Amino acid sequence: MTRRRSVGSMRSVLVALVMLGILIAGGCTKPAPDGIVSYWPKAERERTVAKPVEPPSWPLTGLAAPDAAAVKQRIISVKIENSPAARPQTNLQRADVVYESVAEGGVTRFNAMFHSQIPKDAGPVRSARLSDTSIVPQYGALFVFSGASTSVNSAIRKTSIENLSEDAGVSYPYYRSSQRAAPHNLFVVFSKVREEAARRGMPTTRENKRLVFDKRASAEVTPTVTGIDIPFSQANRVRWTYDAKSNTYLRENNGKVHTDRATGKQLSATNVVVLWAKHEAASRDKFGSVTYRIVLTGPGRCSVFRDGQRYDGTWEAGSDAPPTFKAEDGAQIKLTPGNTWIQVVETTVNITMK
Repeated sequence: MTRRRSVGSMRSVLVALVMLGILIAGGCTKPAPDGIVSYWPKAERERTVAKPVEPPSWPLTGLAAPDAAAVKQRIISVKIENSPAARPQTNLQRADVVYESVAEGGVTRFNAMFHSQIPKDAGPVRSARLSDTSIVPQYGALFVFSGASTSVNSAIRKTSIENLSEDAGVSYPYYRSSQRAAPHNLFVVFSKVREEAARRGMPTTRENKRLVFDKRASAEVTPTVTGIDIPFSQANRVRWTYDAKSNTYLRENNGKVHTDRATGKQLSATNVVVLWAKHEAASRDKFGSVTYRIVLTGPGRCSVFRDGQRYDGTWEAGSDAPPTFKAEDGAQIKLTPGNTWIQVVETTVNITMK
């Protein structure tokens, strides 16, 4: 009787060992032989996780936008004067991007891109230059200006620029201020620009091209460049001074604080880009002043100033997109979210820093 129980117990142990062996074999990562069932489920495809949708942001500042519809509003490019009689300008601080380049007599003129902040008005509005035939199409903007020379008007007509010039019979968006003498008193009303564009069959929305931003929070580093001096000409010298508290650069023009008439505050920029470009003499007026053709397509040298730091490299732009900036090792130089001033100077100009 005892022997039968021992044999039965041994059989039970053997069966348990066999079953355990089967389970262990089934959990092996090697392919199961024919006739043996694997107890692990077979993966048909890799598991994917949906990429989170990025919130809308303004293409020229990288800052948060209220919605996708606002982002698609057409950029408005305004040609603004910078002679002594034009200062202080109105609402220049509200522009997302400002180009500054030399004009006749050594004074500079601005091409200001308004998009994320649309004020009531801006000015004083003045005439276009040949450089605008490159800048405006790169941003796909509606172009607001007041007249141009015969050669510039001819060049504009050869481009895709949608012309809203005050001298081309577009009077509705403009008014003259009684507080200034002509020709430094012409201002544009932005709500009327969009109305006029729509009335003339010009698109008022589009997929706007973007500048490239570093959306990570800026690291707290010791500023290496606190001042930038840019000699556009003997008639116009610009200084930008880094303000660590606001993480912006504050502007002076010819040794004086440059303010915005709308706020009374000093003009500032989150990013200052010095862009060296070839200047070709296109024509001379009766006083001998040169009108320049500034080459703003193709590669060139640049220095990007952001967060108190300087990044040297090259810029490149085509005919239908804003410039990009690359370091000497080929890595992209990104901008800090905020407004940008692009300082376009002759290839022989030397800037100084401290």
